[in-house]
Amino acid sequence: MHTLILAGGSGTRLFPLSREYYPKQFLPLFNGKSLFQMTIERALLHSRPEEIFIITNENLRFLASDQAGGICDGCRVLVEPQPRSTLPAIYFGIQEIVKEAGSASVLVLPSDHLVDVDDAYHQSVHSAAEMAASKHLMVFGVTPDRPETGYGYIRTGKHAFAGFLVDAFVEKPDLETAEKYIRDGYLWNSGMFMLDSDLFFSECEHHAPEVVAAFENPDVQEAFAASPAVSIDYGLMEKTACAGVVPFTSSWNDLGSFQAIYREMLHDANGNAVDGECICIDSSENLVISDRLVMAIGLNEMAVIDTRDALLVCPLSRSQEVGKVVQDLKKEGDERARLHTTVYRPWGSYTELEKDDGYKIKRISVPPLNRLSLQMHHHRSEHWVVVKGTAEVTIGDKTFYVRQGESTFVPSGVHHRLANPGKVPLEMIEVQIGEYIGEDDIVRYDDDYSRI
Repeated sequence: MHTLILAGGSGTRLFPLSREYYPKQFLPLFNGKSLFQMTIERALLHSRPEEIFIITNENLRFLASDQAGGICDGCRVLVEPQPRSTLPAIYFGIQEIVKEAGSASVLVLPSDHLVDVDDAYHQSVHSAAEMAASKHLMVFGVTPDRPETGYGYIRTGKHAFAGFLVDAFVEKPDLETAEKYIRDGYLWNSGMFMLDSDLFFSECEHHAPEVVAAFENPDVQEAFAASPAVSIDYGLMEKTACAGVVPFTSSWNDLGSFQAIYREMLHDANGNAVDGECICIDSSENLVISDRLVMAIGLNEMAVIDTRDALLVCPLSRSQEVGKVVQDLKKEGDERARLHTTVYRPWGSYTELEKDDGYKIKRISVPPLNRLSLQMHHHRSEHWVVVKGTAEVTIGDKTFYVRQGESTFVPSGVHHRLANPGKVPLEMIEVQIGEYIGEDDIVRYDDDYSRI
């Protein structure tokens, strides 16, 4: 069995914890592991490393590769050049699997779900594979434990094997309708699928011919550009007569809001869920996530999410509205919608320590045997101070070493490069000074990671 893991995402629903360049699936929320890494671990229960394909976007491909490497070697990372929703992404992923392995059963897993692996989980996967082999496109339907207005629902039809035929997919309901769906035995649409590649392609030819036509082009960039943006639910599953569903009774949470995070965390005697340090006085049923000491007095049913550059305070019941804040920030061109103060690059990471008009101070970390691109900035100069390790520095036509406690200066308009030739991590402080210090003031001339 092959597994296709969907690892794109915009990072809006859990802002400010998540950002466009660091969406929720990559956050180390549980025991130091990300949901993405936990999804790979689940995939390894059914697939060998070389049978696991990950599809993500250009901004996240190095982060996905790095986190995947922390779990296993051999997973393939595919890049969608531009977002086109789930059907084109899945079509492209299964197309690549078939090119390599021929016809296959493919377990499709979103990378941002928290799932308990128990006997019921294994049984659901086995049942879905059995029905998929009998010419059904399978979706996993979670058995609801509450009326939920944020999920789509599935109305089951006739029994088939260990599951059901799908009678209908229904959109996210209001609360009254959701309560009725629970009484009538509807299932949540989990977004997890088991697909037979041959049946998937043939049904796409019938119901999504524009997607099929786009991916007849061997150029991936052009294929995605030509494909319509359409979800697998709307573009295929709601139209096919072959849809089947297996009930999924294991614990499942898509962690789509801070309410969902709250439900999964441990609570104190007053129902407070805290990640960090919090003194709670006359406060109950709050979610507090912060690296600093938080003092909550008379606070009830609130979310307090504190990061280095942004603070969210709102009723837990309204935490899903945080996406509106992200939209406003993006309209204003605010980089905080895209980036944390710590930003991960294929060569390492940097953390913004301070910023004001005309200057920015960063801490730069480069693991052993990594180097940044050969680059130039039009509008800023840089002063580098090494605090740990040894830096190999290229400025213009000169290459030299800068050791712990030493510094060097990079004028604007001059080609330069930073590398760590040693065996210990390189840590340095960078002071940028200039009329413009945006991250897009960079011209790359040579790059080990084939970035533009």
